[in-house]
Amino acid sequence: MPADDPPSLDGGDPDLVRAAIASGDPLPGTDGFAGTVDGALVRDVLGRRPVFVDRADPDRWNFDRDNLDDPRPLPAGVVRNEDSERTVWSLPDLDAVDPDAALDAVREAVLASTRAVDGDCVAVAFSGGVDSAVVAAGVPDAPLYVAGFEGAHDVAAARDAADAMGRDLTIVDLSHADLERAVPELVAATGRRNPMDVAIALPLYLVARRAVADGYDRLAVGQGADELFGGYAKVVDPADDHRVAANTVRGARRETMATLPDQLERDVLALRAAGVEPVAPLLHDRVVAAALALPGDLLVADGERKVALRAAAEGVVPEFVRSADKKAVQYGTYVSRELDRLARQDGFKRRMDDHVGRYIAALCGEEYVAPDDR
Repeated sequence: MPADDPPSLDGGDPDLVRAAIASGDPLPGTDGFAGTVDGALVRDVLGRRPVFVDRADPDRWNFDRDNLDDPRPLPAGVVRNEDSERTVWSLPDLDAVDPDAALDAVREAVLASTRAVDGDCVAVAFSGGVDSAVVAAGVPDAPLYVAGFEGAHDVAAARDAADAMGRDLTIVDLSHADLERAVPELVAATGRRNPMDVAIALPLYLVARRAVADGYDRLAVGQGADELFGGYAKVVDPADDHRVAANTVRGARRETMATLPDQLERDVLALRAAGVEPVAPLLHDRVVAAALALPGDLLVADGERKVALRAAAEGVVPEFVRSADKKAVQYGTYVSRELDRLARQDGFKRRMDDHVGRYIAALCGEEYVAPDDR
């Protein structure tokens, strides 16, 4: 195949990606990549950068789904040549290593990745939890931003953590009008209409919009920490949790990692629509590799989640931040609660199936489509 001139590649060095295609190495040392190299369309193993193919015209592809008539995401780990697609990269099934060595590797990887973030024109999405605090510690001069409604858990936690870290914090106070304006913009950018995706993306989008207004064009985020390090409740006791098929903590963690391509597509598109480029240091290959080698009791132990990440954060962030639990962003910001309130105020009562989804369709001026028919 003739080489592209130049390669149209988002993230990653073309030579590194070529070598990864030839070797099948899923973690060649990047923070994700997508685009074309030597005529082949590629997307990294975790789908950290989205790329789309037109169903109606498979020769057309784009990083922006809006530029295609009928876009579908290229699956993570796939190399596409003309009309054929093959999975070249899959997450490695690494054996657990010695606990001390595993902890050392995680700490080294996390600190190296967060400290490698270029601090120029970057802000940090900050919730006051260990994930975003570790990221913030890597860029000590970057301003911190949090969004939420009055009384929201994330705002209070971010304020306390920022004070303890001696950092400047901008609080983006949310209103119902903010949600009403932002929902159609998010739906247009991401193609997502279900209430969960919308509620997760809204705080990120609104924080990013404020950071752009303040002159920043990059936003550092803690994405990936829950999936890599066992942050979900369903990982704690997977044998008795219907939400996962695995019977072991490591197996359940692997299931949560499989959700990353879909989640990251949503988040990246939302942030880019707001005008910033996301920076996710906890999703660098070095961190992924270190996390995959963790034994189960360094993911979850005695009900505590993200054991290894919390250990890596010792001495890096305040102790109460390192050990604190945190609500999911849609709940910690009250965005999910207020979307529900707005839906009910607009006549979409809880007795109706998918009442918030119906409200979102109405906000966007669209005909409602039931989840099973989408």
